[in-house]
Amino acid sequence: MKKTLLIVGSVLIGAIVLVALLFMILSLTACSSTPKDAACVEGVEVEIMTTADGVEFVRTPDACFENLPDWPYEPQYVEIDGLRQAYVDVGPADAEETILLLHGQPSWSYLYRKMIPGLEGAGHRVIAMDHLGMGRSDKPSDPEYYTYQGHVDRLEAFIQELELDDTNLTIFVQDWGSLIGLNVVGTHPDWFDRLVVGNGFLPTFEEGTIPYPLPENPRTTRNLFHQAVLNLPAQQELIDWEDENFDSGGESEISYFSLWIDYARNDERFRPEVFVEAQTYYDLTPEEEQAYAAPFPSRIFMGGVRAFPGLINQLPGVTDSAWAGLGTYTNPFLTIWGNNDGGNLGNPVVQQTLLDHIPGSEGWDHVRLPEASHFLQDDQGEEVTRRINEFIAATSE
Repeated sequence: MKKTLLIVGSVLIGAIVLVALLFMILSLTACSSTPKDAACVEGVEVEIMTTADGVEFVRTPDACFENLPDWPYEPQYVEIDGLRQAYVDVGPADAEETILLLHGQPSWSYLYRKMIPGLEGAGHRVIAMDHLGMGRSDKPSDPEYYTYQGHVDRLEAFIQELELDDTNLTIFVQDWGSLIGLNVVGTHPDWFDRLVVGNGFLPTFEEGTIPYPLPENPRTTRNLFHQAVLNLPAQQELIDWEDENFDSGGESEISYFSLWIDYARNDERFRPEVFVEAQTYYDLTPEEEQAYAAPFPSRIFMGGVRAFPGLINQLPGVTDSAWAGLGTYTNPFLTIWGNNDGGNLGNPVVQQTLLDHIPGSEGWDHVRLPEASHFLQDDQGEEVTRRINEFIAATSE
């Protein structure tokens, strides 16, 4: 249990809090300016829709996604439980290999703009899905609607609706995409011919526990959190994990992730694009930040992105069987890590834990990319693509 808490202390975006609090004290370099609202916010009329089951949701207007840099892709949709699940689907429909890309929080499939062209160019069919409440997928307005098991169930339904379980399927997962995707892989290992993970994990907790209780003084901690993030440098400095003076937070970071849960869920200053920028090694352009902001023109569109961090407290007792299933996964398994993810998720111990647990890892070139942070797809998308293409080529019959 202690080891699991240590590993998950900064699962997903938790590393931001630790690094931010340190920089608030030590750094004099201000973060690059970031947009307060998506570019389409002026004139957006919010239409609240309702499913047949009475779930209220909103749908980000198409105008918000016009002229996004390096994103020429038209969305496709599949309806699950009365709500549209959006995805990009490029490459030959009858391609020998299909690749499913899963993003995390608070991003969307735009995160894969540097990977899709190279994967498609290698002749693969490439599908990048937006989780419910993210990207161009429908967005139930009540954060309480979103559950961890709900996301897992929707991914299973999505794969079956598109009949991906009958293809030669490779899945790449990162951040919350890994907590959801690895659950499905562990439960349905026969659906996936290959597995690739970047800066992700599937934590397990003892049933009946609350891994990350909310802070007792949220008004104070939210202000500290907000000011700390504004003082993050736009360009990260390289991390040396072997430096004895470097501290990724250890067990103390458990409380920091609690702050992140509270801030994302409750603070009206929370903006998704600010946190994507904070967890990339290279500075994003204002246009790229606007693209990450595009799905969320106002707060009513943020139910899903606000709820995501807190779903970690729904995991106790839920992921045990899937973790056990991963321990029997013998198909090829590759890890590609962003070394500059400064929290425990970036720690080599986390990557090694997956390699030791999943038998399909043996014999492959597992790597840590130095100039890549938590969102390695944005920092080193072309290199990640090259390695995935080589991995598929080496494992194809």
